[in-house]
Amino acid sequence: MKIKLSCLSVAAVLMSLSATASAGADSLAQFHADMGSCESCHAKPIGKVADSETHENTQCKECHGGYEELANSELEFDPHSSHLGDINCSSCHKAHEQPVFKCNDCHSFDIESMPFADAKAKPAWDAEWDQDAIQKAIDKGPVETTDVIVVGAGSAGFNAAISAKMAGAKVILFEKAPYSGGNSMLAAGGFNAVMTPQQQKKGIKDSIDWFVEDAMKGGRYQNDESLVRIMAEESADGIKWLESLGANMDDLKRSGGARVERTHRPSGGASVGPHIIDTLRKAAKRENVDVRLNSRVEKLVLNDDKSIAGVVVHGKHSGYRMVAADSVVLATGGYGMNKEMIAYYRPTFADMTSSNNVTATGDGITLAKEIGASMTDIDWIQAHPTIGKDSRILISETVRGVGAIMVNTDGQRFISELTTRDRASDAILKQKDQYAWLVFDQQLVEKKKMVRGYDHLGMLSKANTVEELASITGMKDLPTTVTAYNGYQAKGKDEAFGREDMPLNLSKPPYYAVKVAPGIHHTMGGVAISDESEVLNLQSWPIPGLYAAGEVTGGVHGYNRLGGNAIADTVVFGRRAGAHAAAFAKDK
Repeated sequence: MKIKLSCLSVAAVLMSLSATASAGADSLAQFHADMGSCESCHAKPIGKVADSETHENTQCKECHGGYEELANSELEFDPHSSHLGDINCSSCHKAHEQPVFKCNDCHSFDIESMPFADAKAKPAWDAEWDQDAIQKAIDKGPVETTDVIVVGAGSAGFNAAISAKMAGAKVILFEKAPYSGGNSMLAAGGFNAVMTPQQQKKGIKDSIDWFVEDAMKGGRYQNDESLVRIMAEESADGIKWLESLGANMDDLKRSGGARVERTHRPSGGASVGPHIIDTLRKAAKRENVDVRLNSRVEKLVLNDDKSIAGVVVHGKHSGYRMVAADSVVLATGGYGMNKEMIAYYRPTFADMTSSNNVTATGDGITLAKEIGASMTDIDWIQAHPTIGKDSRILISETVRGVGAIMVNTDGQRFISELTTRDRASDAILKQKDQYAWLVFDQQLVEKKKMVRGYDHLGMLSKANTVEELASITGMKDLPTTVTAYNGYQAKGKDEAFGREDMPLNLSKPPYYAVKVAPGIHHTMGGVAISDESEVLNLQSWPIPGLYAAGEVTGGVHGYNRLGGNAIADTVVFGRRAGAHAAAFAKDK
């Protein structure tokens, strides 16, 4: 007897799934068909699936429950409890082909095979850029029209789309991945903002000029100062904007290169990126922003006068089609996971690990260059000093800001922990083993929630005494270093390296250490933009209707970005790009 899948309990479904898989069902789709019919997952007409796979994923949750219901705290690793948030089930579970364990895009979890792991593997739907199909879509003309198209659903893209929608524009937000978030989802530090209520509450003296001076100094004075000043002047409004959408940005920390505490983040020590993306996802849904996943924009289409006519988008299920728009916002992120681009622009980084999301492949740069956009600082790439050695996991800069010390393999400090990223990376690479350790105690773990995640990932060495930690890690001089640092911290003066802020000593067991090394973190350059976020052509004139924000752009950070300025960049310039794009569409 066939039973409609939605009538089964979660337990029954899981038991049946396991039994059917072991009995030889060739795919998840076949399992569902055997249990009921294709309508267990699909709406009629069967075979017409939206690129975002919204209906199918709703069916998954109606039957199996949401991630909270599926979470299993007894497992050593629970794939349904992830910093990625409430993403599509089909991100991993493929109905008609081999499943894909998305966590291992960044991690290296040793897990048992997923159900139907023996299903036939298929080439990725977006593996190629089919120029003939792109041209046919252009020749056919637009099949849909909107006011504003936003390309890329990270923080910059969501902020642009929400801002444009609130300004009265009809907006479509395209994202090539099966879930939103981009690199912003991985952000662990915070949002640098100046003259906020949070700073005032703590009595922190700060100014827009100080923010600008710190960013310019960090960027080796190669930043576009006008853009930096805009970011500083609108940073407090950016915090207020996020809070109005539901974010908590009450905690304050100090990041490297900043003269005061101005890095805003959620209270309780949660990572800032997942929190902001979760807030923006919910806000976009409330504002009825049309967010389409599995939709890669592959061409910017121009009118005869070189103004924006629209885009060609390649949908996972809908194929190639042209969508007309009055304006387009590029918010596609950088190229930190495009090995060819990295090897071309910065050959010395070609073999370096990367902390970037796999979606950071430089699509927006390619799209813009194809229509004659100008680039700025395109060959500058930032190496982050503290990526977990032999991994792609970023150890947040705020771990040092909260109180960790950084030592070499002998256990000796060699630089101020609060220096800029480029100087810290250079200093690590000059050590004999070209890696370092971050060392901290239980006090930091209690203040910094994300550190527990590093422990969960098996990245931390742990001991009951400093001497025991030194023995475990081979850092023979660590006890002497910790004693000296605790003395500096008690006196409020780092006599060794001039660290200006030492909020914690190292005195509360257990003691921890994590091995770190530099890796690709942020691509500094990209599309050249005006103060109004307009993309500039090779003659430095705006391309009418084309805007950009976030890591796809250059000029904001110069040759080196300060920690906490990326989120500020995406929020401030994302909002500005969306507002300007909406105004352009309205006036056209």
